[in-house]
Amino acid sequence: MSVQAFILIQTEVGKAAAVANAAAKIAGVTLSEGVTGPYDVIMRAEAASMEEFGRLVLAKVQGVPGITRTLTCPVTHLS
Repeated sequence: MSVQAFILIQTEVGKAAAVANAAAKIAGVTLSEGVTGPYDVIMRAEAASMEEFGRLVLAKVQGVPGITRTLTCPVTHLS
């Protein structure tokens, strides 16, 4: 089973659109949208394993210019 997570992103003022566009181009990112509220961008990403998720997705997301903070929320299947 693959690892899936939502990543909530806070950006520098005026950078939300650029961050959302850059994040959408990262391999493994399935959704990247600007939102209102305490976070500026929400994205959904997936990878084959938690190690791959950390290496390939989180490392690249945190390297996007304009991001000030991220909160990663792994998807759980409670059934």
